[in-house]
Amino acid sequence: MMKVKANAFDLLNPGQRRAATFGTAEPDKGVSAGPLLILAGAGTGKTNTLAHRTAHLVLNGTDPSRILMLTFTRRAAQEMIKRTQGIVAEVMSDRGKAGDRSVISRLIWAGTFHSVGGRILRLYAKHLGLDPNFTVLDRADAADLMDVIRHELGFSGKEKRFPRKDTCLAIYSYRVNTRLALKQTIEEQFPWCREWEGDLTRLYREYVARKQKNRVLDYDDLLLYWHVMMQTPALAQSLAKNFDHVLVDEYQDTSTLQGDIVHALKPDGKGVTVVGDDAQAIYSFRAAAVENILGFAERFKPKAEIVVLAQNYRSTQQILDSANALMSEGARQHRKTLLGTRQSPQKPLYVALDDVQAQAEYITSKILQTREIGGSLKRHAILFRSSHHSDVLEVELSKKNIPFVKYGGLKFLEAAHVKDVMSVLRWADNPRNSVAGFRVLKLQPGFGPASAKEALEHFETKGFEAKSLAEFDAPQGVKMEWKRFCALFEKLADPATPWPGQTGLVKDWYKPQLERLYDSGWTRMGDIEQLEQLSAQHPSRERFLTELTLDPPLATGDQSAGASKDEDYVILSTIHSAKGQEWDHVYVLNVSDGNFPSEFSAGKPEMLEEERRLLYVAMTRARNELHLCAPLKFAVTQQAKNGDAHVYGAKSRFMTDKVMNSLEKISVRTTVGVENLKATDAATVDVVAQMKEMW
Repeated sequence: MMKVKANAFDLLNPGQRRAATFGTAEPDKGVSAGPLLILAGAGTGKTNTLAHRTAHLVLNGTDPSRILMLTFTRRAAQEMIKRTQGIVAEVMSDRGKAGDRSVISRLIWAGTFHSVGGRILRLYAKHLGLDPNFTVLDRADAADLMDVIRHELGFSGKEKRFPRKDTCLAIYSYRVNTRLALKQTIEEQFPWCREWEGDLTRLYREYVARKQKNRVLDYDDLLLYWHVMMQTPALAQSLAKNFDHVLVDEYQDTSTLQGDIVHALKPDGKGVTVVGDDAQAIYSFRAAAVENILGFAERFKPKAEIVVLAQNYRSTQQILDSANALMSEGARQHRKTLLGTRQSPQKPLYVALDDVQAQAEYITSKILQTREIGGSLKRHAILFRSSHHSDVLEVELSKKNIPFVKYGGLKFLEAAHVKDVMSVLRWADNPRNSVAGFRVLKLQPGFGPASAKEALEHFETKGFEAKSLAEFDAPQGVKMEWKRFCALFEKLADPATPWPGQTGLVKDWYKPQLERLYDSGWTRMGDIEQLEQLSAQHPSRERFLTELTLDPPLATGDQSAGASKDEDYVILSTIHSAKGQEWDHVYVLNVSDGNFPSEFSAGKPEMLEEERRLLYVAMTRARNELHLCAPLKFAVTQQAKNGDAHVYGAKSRFMTDKVMNSLEKISVRTTVGVENLKATDAATVDVVAQMKEMW
């Protein structure tokens, strides 16, 4: 009997298929559907389900250009588009038709919240009082602008400690994204800044005014302006009528601002599909609001449909039993029980250890054992609550010659040489961008901060005309170099100059500056060449600058350590960075009170619940083995190098009887200081009697 080929949708489990095909399909006309919440537990095929839903919409006549897909990374959006294209092509082939190769090019409104927001603001700029040619400041430039204003207002010279630029920007960002009042933001997240509320208000007012004057928006403005726009019914309706469906990935990570934007796009919920897992909401420090996903269904009348995906394709059932037990004792949540497709004779391990040194020895020995029987180091991940928790372990890994990679480091756009080249392009794109202009001017030979400031003032008095820059009287001895730069700037600022090749022009001018200003020029020039290649993938300078600012690459040669030349290595990562990843063997460090939950969450029920979710995320990264390591003793900080002061770690409050019953409990002693003396048949003495005779 001939075996019938399975359709792409036949491979979905019942929950996935129900979510993907939700609504009433009207072939060649589209799909009519109310609001849908897809609760996708860890490892349940969330991305695959959302891609099938998008394909279902397209296959039933929905114009791809009328689908708005909002994600948190550009990579996620690209992956979603790629999978959708593949599913559509497969189904069309099964129907005896040529696959539709235009899906990718027609899904033009798939991207991150911030990149989509930036595009919408440019389209509606004239309705919002914005210059459509505004520049987007990255976080570093926004902090620098904040610092300039902070200094001008005299706050840097106060007798008492005033918040630094990065803290000032963090307060501003949190207040914008949560929609909380400044006073409440400070009280809840930055209590040590209470006395500066009035000064911070002045700082933020001037910061907003300066951005408007310079025609720049920062990262948060892209959402804030979009949100304000959506509060005007006529503008909200004008935008909403362009989209039949709005799909949102990782909805548990949206801020209050983002949740309001989605609701304003489709107040009745028609065509809205959001995907997420409240049990993985761990980014409140970035202003993510778990209430968005917890209250999504009730936001509409009638309530949104909820489809739960609980079939886990990652972990063994024994690991899932422990994760389920952990979450079953949590407070308000969407209840779900993950079911695995694999069984294992091994329960997850709860490993009690003497101290962090014993923890390090245990983990390294287990990794080496696995490697000797053919296991890859890359299949091991060591996860921790805070970056410094791995300090002792890193030393032990080095001693045992076990290579490792720790997630984190300098981002591409934070590298000084990359920021230099980007600043030239940003200044040419928006001559009012004084932050970029000041940085570029300080690159000029013979220009210090004073000369750069004078040149900017001259430029402003001339109405920001590109050709007027050459009229500035440059310092003696560098006039020829200044003339060459002014010619470059005038060419870049000329609208008639084609975009292709502009990054190459900047690279050629910048090369001698790079060799003069930095070491390792050859390595750094590789980053500039990479930047040139990236620029060729974008249709315009504005799109290139915006996209790279909002979703930059991570690799850079600036201040980088030597690359590992080993064929294999262990992964070290904070749990926040590990979300979305999976490994065969996972070790979680310091599972004790003060770490899980963090001591900073004590007394705050909502924060304790987030700590529970954080541990849940760590546990559900494991495919085959999970080790929860619980040291008994922790060294006291701020003591002599060879000091032995310590405190005892309390058992984590999350390790309740129910959770512990799902784990196998073992104890491991450190190999350092174990007694090796043996009693012999030597003479005996009655010590007790002698002690009595002393008195």
